[in-house]
Amino acid sequence: MWGIIATWRMAVEGISKASQVLAEGGDAGDAIEIAVREVEDFPYYKSVGYGGLPNEEMEVELDAAFMDGDTLDIGAVAAIKDYANPVSIARRLSKEKVNNLLVGEGAEKFAHKEGFERKNMLTDRAKIHYRNRVKEVQALEIKPYSGHDTVGMVCLDTHGKMTSATSTSGLFMKKAGRVGDSPISGSGFYVDSKVGGASATGLGEDVMKGCVAYEIVRLMKDGMHPQAACEKAVNMFDLELKERRGQAGDMSLVAMNNKGEWGVATNIEGFSFAVATADQEPIVYLTENKDGKCIHTVASQEWLDNYMATRTAPLEEK
Repeated sequence: MWGIIATWRMAVEGISKASQVLAEGGDAGDAIEIAVREVEDFPYYKSVGYGGLPNEEMEVELDAAFMDGDTLDIGAVAAIKDYANPVSIARRLSKEKVNNLLVGEGAEKFAHKEGFERKNMLTDRAKIHYRNRVKEVQALEIKPYSGHDTVGMVCLDTHGKMTSATSTSGLFMKKAGRVGDSPISGSGFYVDSKVGGASATGLGEDVMKGCVAYEIVRLMKDGMHPQAACEKAVNMFDLELKERRGQAGDMSLVAMNNKGEWGVATNIEGFSFAVATADQEPIVYLTENKDGKCIHTVASQEWLDNYMATRTAPLEEK
């Protein structure tokens, strides 16, 4: 048995490549790194890697993490600039005994010494998104923090090893140096090969308040199916935030246990995810939360075509 699950439609090409590795008995660490790198390298996905949305100073700062469920080793980078594939840097950090979470200049110095590729991650397309958003905010008071979609994954290989990984450019127009949940263990990701793993996307500031990824793994450890664990953790924390603060930010999580069973829960409309297992070709699903139960439907070809057309359409400065 093997499997891989990921947040958002943008991950399906990556998990398709990872599936080939897993089907041939490959390592869950290699497979998940390949899958995330595929998303990072595609410039039209404006919330991850190359072409990612900039902060308020028009700089692209990236967060990423990697976790090995066999050893519980963790590596993460935050607010790193001018380096391609931060997930690979995070995985390299997971091999260290100490210094596993590096930020900003420290992360960049480590990446340079380790020979990772320097790259200007700010594309012309992202600059247009930035300038358009500045004008929109000035004219209409639109919230600048829209369009932030973290890619988060959980992977199981045929040897029973599990991994989790995340990568994101974070909130659009965020303050320089802002770090979300994605590189924070237990919040944006968590995995234990004896149990399973979970990964998050959404408003990091709220996801961090509940350590939701760890909570899902804990519930699975208590015997819950991944779907039930996701629904309980997301619904309860969504309610908790609304009771205490009046509102809850976007929160969507994917999970898989060590049997290859998976689950997904969200508190928003329009959440998509991708999953592949030994018994299932890579499929994109849409999920909707109806009174606490998340209903998953296979995305139609029309929806898939529209998704890509929207993201690759020519962009003009307003």
